[in-house]
Amino acid sequence: MSPGPHIGAGVTLDDPAFIHPTALIYGQVTIGRGASVWPYAVFRAEMFEIVVGERTNIQDFVMIHVGNRTPTIIGRDCSITHHVTLHGCEIGDACLIGIGATVMDGARIGANSIVAGHSIVTEGSEFPENSIIGGAPAKLIKSRDNGAANRRNALFYHLNALNYARGVDRLQPSDLEQLRIAASQGGPT
Repeated sequence: MSPGPHIGAGVTLDDPAFIHPTALIYGQVTIGRGASVWPYAVFRAEMFEIVVGERTNIQDFVMIHVGNRTPTIIGRDCSITHHVTLHGCEIGDACLIGIGATVMDGARIGANSIVAGHSIVTEGSEFPENSIIGGAPAKLIKSRDNGAANRRNALFYHLNALNYARGVDRLQPSDLEQLRIAASQGGPT
């Protein structure tokens, strides 16, 4: 087991909640306050930059790379779920990118949106806020404000990250209560 994550010289950490020891982070990358990076996530920004917003979670086996002409920008309170590939794209605040999805160069996903698992968002595609997107190639399926649910998912990962950072790998009763309150109020507390 490696002693810690690889964090390159060009990486800026703004007090993330947790970075797993297997993470590999290269190039000009900024990881925001309270964000989390989970097992085997890989970031590469040999040109342009990668920006991860506050409280966003980058889950297991995610690959984030810049495009040939575009950076990769991820907003606040997002969940980039297992095995996702983000390549030179822009993800708005409070988005959930489903398991195994791919979002390609120049694509833009508006805030409060969901990209369904295993979707392929092709180069240059643009979707407005509050979109539910799916398919290969991905298309707009429905419009609905998913922001509160997506922020609750990000809160779940944020609480997990705070626990993992102190060596606890289970949610605590106080965490579950905070999630219950967030659900009853329609968003995180």
